[in-house]
Amino acid sequence: MKLYPIEAGNFKLDGGAMFGVVPKVLWERTNPADPNNQIEMASRCLLVEEGNRLILIDTGMGNKQNAKFFRHYSLWGTHSLDGSLYRAGFHRDEITDVFLTHLHFDHCGGAIENSSSGVLEPAFKNATFWVHKAHWDWATNPNPREKASFLKENILPIQESGQLKFVEGKGPLLTETPFPFAVYLVDGHTEKQMLPVIEYQGKRIVFAADLIPTVGHLPIPYVTGYDTRPLLTLQEKTLFLEEAAQKETLLFLEHDPHHELITLKQTEKGVRMKGHYRLDSYFSR
Repeated sequence: MKLYPIEAGNFKLDGGAMFGVVPKVLWERTNPADPNNQIEMASRCLLVEEGNRLILIDTGMGNKQNAKFFRHYSLWGTHSLDGSLYRAGFHRDEITDVFLTHLHFDHCGGAIENSSSGVLEPAFKNATFWVHKAHWDWATNPNPREKASFLKENILPIQESGQLKFVEGKGPLLTETPFPFAVYLVDGHTEKQMLPVIEYQGKRIVFAADLIPTVGHLPIPYVTGYDTRPLLTLQEKTLFLEEAAQKETLLFLEHDPHHELITLKQTEKGVRMKGHYRLDSYFSR
C-alpha cells in the first residue's frame, strides 16, 4: 500500500461557526482569524494505492459553482485536485474508487463536474463512488440545518450515473469493508460520517475528516457550529481520542492547512498534539 496526500484547494470559513460556543479569545490561539473573522481551511484528500486500486478519499469542493458561491469561501492558494494528482503521478481517469466521508459540499463537490455540453457528470468516469447508505438517505432528505451543505448538484448526479455503491453497517468500527482499510462511524457532525482507519507501515492512521477538522479542535468542547448533534460529538471525541492516544494513532487532518499528519499525547488537559509532520517525511525517517 502507498498513501499520497492530495491537496484539492484552500478556502476560509467563519471562525465562530467552526468553533461553536467556544470564545474567540480561546480558539484564535490556534486558528487566527482575518479581519472578516474567517480562518484558513484546507481541502486535503488522501489517495490510497493498493494493488490495482486507486481509492481517493474525499474530493474537495470542486470548481463548478459560480463566482458568487466561491466568494463566500475566500479561496486562496494554488492547490488543485488535478494538480496534486499529477504531482503524485496519476490522472483522475485512473481513480478506481471515490470514498466520500460524507456529502457536505466541501467534501464531495469535486466528485461532479460540468461537462463540455453543460451536463453534470462524475469527474471520475472510471470510479465507483462509495457513500454510507444511512448518510445517503439523510443527505437526500436534508434537515433545515444542513440543507445548505447538501447541494443536489453534488449528490444526485452520482446516483444517476450508475456509479454509486453503498457502505452499510452501524459500527462504530466496520472491519469487513470493500476497502483495504476499516471504517469508523460517527454521528455527531452528521449521520454516519465515515472515517477511514488505515494500517500503514506498522502505524494506525485515521483520516479525521470533520470529527477533528484542525489541531485547534482537539479539546473535547471545541465542536463546530455545523454539528447537528454537538453533545453526541463530545461523547464521540472523548472515546475516539482516548483510544487514539492509547494506540499511538496518527491523525491525517483534512482541514488544517498547516498540519497534515499529527501524533498525539495524553496531558492533564486531555489529548493534545505531540508532533506534526508531512506524511511522506514521517514515514521516510
